[in-house]
Amino acid sequence: MKKYYWLFITIIFIACKNKTDIATPINVGNANYYFPPSNSDTWETVTPQSLGWDVNKLNEALVYAQSKNTYGFIILHKGKIVTENYWNGWNKDTRYYIASAGKSIVGLLVGIAQKEGILKISDKTSKYLGNGWTSCPQAKEDLITIKHQLSMTSGLDDGVADSDCRTPDCLKYKADAGTRWAYHNAAYHLLHDVLVKASGMTMNNYTKTKLADKIGMKNYTWLNYILGLNTRDMARFGSLILNKGTWNGQTVLNDTAYFDEMLHTSNTYNKSYGYLWWLNGKETLMVPTSQVVFKTPLAATAPADMVACLGKGDKKIYVIPSLDLVVIRHGDDTGTNLLGPSSFDTFLWEKLKLAIKY
Repeated sequence: MKKYYWLFITIIFIACKNKTDIATPINVGNANYYFPPSNSDTWETVTPQSLGWDVNKLNEALVYAQSKNTYGFIILHKGKIVTENYWNGWNKDTRYYIASAGKSIVGLLVGIAQKEGILKISDKTSKYLGNGWTSCPQAKEDLITIKHQLSMTSGLDDGVADSDCRTPDCLKYKADAGTRWAYHNAAYHLLHDVLVKASGMTMNNYTKTKLADKIGMKNYTWLNYILGLNTRDMARFGSLILNKGTWNGQTVLNDTAYFDEMLHTSNTYNKSYGYLWWLNGKETLMVPTSQVVFKTPLAATAPADMVACLGKGDKKIYVIPSLDLVVIRHGDDTGTNLLGPSSFDTFLWEKLKLAIKY
């Protein structure tokens, strides 16, 4: 806890020097956006010079990323590759686990399931997992809905010895659902079980038919609730989000209300958290393993409208609608070893800001 606290004190200090504006609503629908084909490795490129970027500053950002155990790094502008870099023996086909960045993908899949009518996020979780899926008194368990799992407000105790444990004896009452934010892996993992029960499909099959096949993600797999992706497939998902759930004219999630809720503050405690998505540009931030409310946005140096999938070991999918950008960082821990937000977000965007000139 103390390690996390002092790391984020550093981020707050930086934020006070580089305060961003409050994020504006997602608003993207660019008819000129490029979508790579799903049946080949073709992916159009654009030069940073043609965009008016500072190439020297961009190279400095890439050197920084490489120095921090980054093995795959992509920047897209309007869908086209501005820079694509691999280190440590990686290439475009290298698949690696993305840790909790996969949570955001589940956030989208739940929205698809709701649009299909196989669940409602207002449903009690016990409708799909049965009574007694926790050790809470039944009246307290009945308060927990899918929406609480999406927003990390289940009220279950995240301070148990194993926060990944999904058996009832590990799922203990801490507070009424909706009255406390806490980053709790077990409650999230059980969203997989809800989707499996509601759809009658495995997570891999549901992901394949509802998402991957539609946007050309080919090198993916779920294993023990963790998703493996290559860097390009992460970029494809980022482009889908940038285009508000559509891919080259095909709708993947046709529910604008859910999509907007997913990428906006979902609770009154952590303003920087949506439905399993991290949000920039908010006045305050909470982080995993802590109940401290930091008076800082997610990444003060990044554009205020940035939304992000963040995973342990600094797996990153950054989506910036105002700049038509998707930025992917894949690899191993940068030195912070946090579950979600880290100082890497702030320092990387400090360098990218100089290169992109936003």
